[in-house]
Amino acid sequence: MSLFSDNIRALRIKHQISQEKLAEQLGITRGRYVKYEDGTSEAPYDILKKIAHHYHISIDLLLAVDVRKIDLQDLIKLENNRLILPIQVDAIGENVIEVVTQKVKAGYLNGYADPEYIESLQQISLPFLGPGKHRGFPVEGDSMPPHEEGSIIVGRYVEKLGEVQDGKTYILITKNQGMVYKRLNKNKKNAFVLESDNRFYPNFEVKFSEILEIWEFECNIGRTDKKEAVTEIDSLKAILMEVKREVKEIKEQRNI
Repeated sequence: MSLFSDNIRALRIKHQISQEKLAEQLGITRGRYVKYEDGTSEAPYDILKKIAHHYHISIDLLLAVDVRKIDLQDLIKLENNRLILPIQVDAIGENVIEVVTQKVKAGYLNGYADPEYIESLQQISLPFLGPGKHRGFPVEGDSMPPHEEGSIIVGRYVEKLGEVQDGKTYILITKNQGMVYKRLNKNKKNAFVLESDNRFYPNFEVKFSEILEIWEFECNIGRTDKKEAVTEIDSLKAILMEVKREVKEIKEQRNI
């Protein structure tokens, strides 16, 4: 038996449908379907797709998640038949934010769709956040000032790529780059250009097909009150503001 076999058996029983009737709807014989449910034969992609569409569930969940442990009615349904895990709430009904700490970050790429992994993460609640599903991710390095290494970026889950706005910052979970926090731009076909606020780091591209999740920046949780260093640009701005003030005073004096 496999997880897939257990899942399709559980779903069939839950929907109170016989093996013969389900096989008929899938366009195959009962004998062929029984082999998938018993785990003695693997279902090809076309059958996987039909089963997923029949139960309105993603292929990913059928293959990788024990559907008996989650409430499928509470899942957030996304484009392309994708889903994410249900929104958890605390005792007073506030949305719970799972925090991916540095310690467990390495396992997130494998566990982001696993209910047991997500439930094992530390949790917090921030009442000032608006609606949506939020999650906290650790900051690494110095590529995105003023966010320092060790702080946590809280992001809101983005359901569709079309919701991404040029110039805003996002946490991306990708197949090849892992977890990254960058400023996004859609000026490339079928890809995002990722930019660091620290210009020392070059821009790079991530294809849409490589993206597993996108979380839009909502807030930062940090432990530093260090005053931001004054840059040359800040100095020039200060000089221009002073010149502007002096010009205004001269004009006012001439009008007296």
